[in-house]
Amino acid sequence: MDKKTVIKLLDASIYQYDNLVLSGVDVEVKEGEFIYVVGKVGTGKTSLIKTLNAELPLEFGSGTVLDFDLVGLKKRNIPHLRRRLGVVFQDFRLLTDRNVYANLAFVLKATGWKNKLEIENRVDEVLERVGMLHKKEKMPHQLSGGEQQRVVIARAILNYADIILADEPTGNLDPETSEDILDLFIQLNNDGKTILMATHDYAAIAKKPARTLVCVNGKLNDSAKNTDELEFENLLEKNV
Repeated sequence: MDKKTVIKLLDASIYQYDNLVLSGVDVEVKEGEFIYVVGKVGTGKTSLIKTLNAELPLEFGSGTVLDFDLVGLKKRNIPHLRRRLGVVFQDFRLLTDRNVYANLAFVLKATGWKNKLEIENRVDEVLERVGMLHKKEKMPHQLSGGEQQRVVIARAILNYADIILADEPTGNLDPETSEDILDLFIQLNNDGKTILMATHDYAAIAKKPARTLVCVNGKLNDSAKNTDELEFENLLEKNV
């Protein structure tokens, strides 16, 4: 049985505000895929993720994410799209004035959860999934970078996200911690989550070669599908 298409862009132009960074983008992502987006700084990786998350508008070409039409997407419908997406940021974006539990409970309350027991159970469930249940009373500043990123991943899956968009999720982490975080993404992918990860962490991702989209010269090249490690490194050396 064919897997469902969850992301599709056709002849799309990706802008960083007034600056065109990618043109003629054609890409189709199937449910359950694990995909890397690589490229030099400023080549459009983050802008692509922001467009898929409706943080930046898609004004030229066509695009759908989980059956939401990105062109002309009304503001009132953006929260409905985002509830089905989990976004993981390099800089964490945790609320510094509250503990881990309160950070996650805040997200659930903001997206319509009202029952206190259900909120508690869901927060505990996702924290256990990422190995952070024992840290739920800690403040963000009391956590290491890797622990904060685990909390951010927990936040991303709170509302049973179909797709996880990760923007340089290991960019601020040491190599060993980066590998641990990548392992967590692999586990989530094995659970059926679709993963789209923008990254520079070539050493870590060589551990899980996968389809790779390369941002280069204003284009998005679908240049590597399940390549082996040597081919992957050659691709990066040539294009990135």
